[in-house]
Amino acid sequence: MIGNVREIGLWPVAKLLTACVLLATLLSTDPAMALETEPDDGTSLSEQFVRVVTLRDYNTRIVLLGTMLLGASAGIVGVFMLLRRQALVGDVVAHCALPGIAMAFIVLEAVSPGSGKSLPGLLAGAMVAGVLGAWATLAVQRLTRIKPDAALAIVLSVFFGLGVALFTIVQSLPTGTAAGLHDFVYGKPASIIAADVKFIALASAVVVLICGMLFKEFALLCFDDGFAASQGWPVGLLDVVLLGLVVGVTVIGLQSVGLLLVVAMLIIPAAAARFWTEQLWLMTLVAGLLGAAGAAVGVLLSALFPKLAAGAVIVLAGAAFFLVSLAFGTRRGVLRRVMVYWQTRRKIGRHDLMRAAYEALESEGETATPLSPTELTGRTLHFDQLLARRRWTPGRLKRLVATALREGLLRREDGDVLRLTENGAGHAARIVRNHRLWELYLIRYADVAPSHIDRDADRIEHVLNPELVDELEAVLAERTAAVAVPPSPHEIGTADAATETK
Repeated sequence: MIGNVREIGLWPVAKLLTACVLLATLLSTDPAMALETEPDDGTSLSEQFVRVVTLRDYNTRIVLLGTMLLGASAGIVGVFMLLRRQALVGDVVAHCALPGIAMAFIVLEAVSPGSGKSLPGLLAGAMVAGVLGAWATLAVQRLTRIKPDAALAIVLSVFFGLGVALFTIVQSLPTGTAAGLHDFVYGKPASIIAADVKFIALASAVVVLICGMLFKEFALLCFDDGFAASQGWPVGLLDVVLLGLVVGVTVIGLQSVGLLLVVAMLIIPAAAARFWTEQLWLMTLVAGLLGAAGAAVGVLLSALFPKLAAGAVIVLAGAAFFLVSLAFGTRRGVLRRVMVYWQTRRKIGRHDLMRAAYEALESEGETATPLSPTELTGRTLHFDQLLARRRWTPGRLKRLVATALREGLLRREDGDVLRLTENGAGHAARIVRNHRLWELYLIRYADVAPSHIDRDADRIEHVLNPELVDELEAVLAERTAAVAVPPSPHEIGTADAATETK
């Protein structure tokens, strides 16, 4: 299993987290190692900026390290939850932790008055309640016919309502109040101490190690759980382990961003990483980096402007990274999709124009033999001839012709009179050949009527690669060996004119 960690590229991350564990251990030894204490009230904004950026404050360094480790581990686990289509499970677990915190406070106060705010005890209660919530969600989905989204909503609502009811009981206890417990709802990263960072580092290292050891299994679970089950993989056990990782990350994240926002640290980095790559191992790595970067930016901004709630700023910083990824992502970003769309539209328009030019010249010939390059370049075309070939508007056709003129496929003779260049003639012959090869294939092997074949072929001709063309030539060798461009299997004119440019 350790080989899985090395293969997917998470081994450097595991080593980095190990180094962070050692660093956290050193930090927890003596707070006196701080370079300086908190600044005085008279510190200017520029001085405070330098102080924050250079990490001169001990508390800032502690909080920064803890939240970055949490963000990295949450981002990695969030990738599998996102691909498993269980993005809201983290939200359910976080809300389910609320009654656990309240119950733990009540039990601790009953056992030893005044000890109800013990952090290990409260986190243990949150862990137990989170596990129960995750188990309840799975049980409702598998034992009933209720849809997953409804099961998530039911469990979340019931547990959160129970938590609110228990908090009212906590407030009425004579031995203590709920003061301070609201930090688990809204988060308070500033309360993180060196011992907490050590705990977060250890937990994060364990999370990344488990993700690395079970990476292939989690990948199969996310993409095809049915196939995994048919091959004998323990799908239920893998789901439980994945939910256990979510519960662990959620519980350790309660103190930094709170139960209302911890789901953002799980899902936002993973969703942002989806825009940059389609490789799973790289997606997990990018999600971990984005999670750590969002946590770092949020903590530093909160340190620079103390009135800003650090938990909320961390989430907003992650949202900013998400928006950047949404716009500029190299795989699924909006700008890339727009560029691909316009490139495809331009390519389709060029193909349609060249085929229309070839068929317009072909319809003028007296024989059915394919046109030679000399005949293609020796005859002229009129704008109205091209306009009649398709359902183009005059404006659309003018733009296509202008593009073809710039690319050297056409040249203007006089006014609306055009002529194919040598490059344009070769391009037109190749496009028509691919189109008619596909038409012949559909007629022979797909039993498509010749009267309907042109529209079907028009949808595929733009994506025929050389390998597929070679295969079509081999299949239809007896029909195409004698001529470079086979004759059209249907009447040119009516069918082509009914074809719209996409």
